[in-house]
Amino acid sequence: MSYADTMAALNAKRAEITAIQAQMRELQAAVEPQEVRDYVLAGWNGPVRLSELFGQKRDLIVIHNMGVGCPSCTMWADGFNGVYDHLASRAAFVVASPNPVSTQKQFAAGRGWRFPMVSYEGSTFAEDMGYRAGGDPLDVKLGGWNAGVSTFRRERDRIWRLSDTVFDDGDDFCVVAHLFDLIPGADPTWRPRYSYDQEPAQ
Repeated sequence: MSYADTMAALNAKRAEITAIQAQMRELQAAVEPQEVRDYVLAGWNGPVRLSELFGQKRDLIVIHNMGVGCPSCTMWADGFNGVYDHLASRAAFVVASPNPVSTQKQFAAGRGWRFPMVSYEGSTFAEDMGYRAGGDPLDVKLGGWNAGVSTFRRERDRIWRLSDTVFDDGDDFCVVAHLFDLIPGADPTWRPRYSYDQEPAQ
């Protein structure tokens, strides 16, 4: 297929995706929110309630990160770090992980992360939101934690979950895979790494 024909076919598919995204936004706008309790999480300056994470914002984005043992979650977080100011102009934005606060602080400093973080320690927040696997963990080494995002709205003394979705390789929440998709013959062995200064271990 010629370059022009291929681009025309791809653009038609992209138009279909755009139409589906518009339908998804309509569904999201009609959602019946799910009320959640005011969880207590481990913040960098001590215990912090979910309601406090909103700050002065009405809405809150919570990223469910699997922690420092997951290079893919680290890549997603690196991306969010780059657009953090844009995100924070619309809603409060927090990354949550199962790691202790001390580990979060050290890891975030090493990567230059600027967004707020909280730990799941001592809370059932991740489990209740559906971001920890049950009896058949997806990854035993990582404790069965799942990656994704939940959005919340605070109205007076009540908190509502508006939406959530899991993260997976090639999804819309990380630009890397989409740019690689534009290069035919992608390397099937490529995996995200914490650093590209050295060759990966064999």
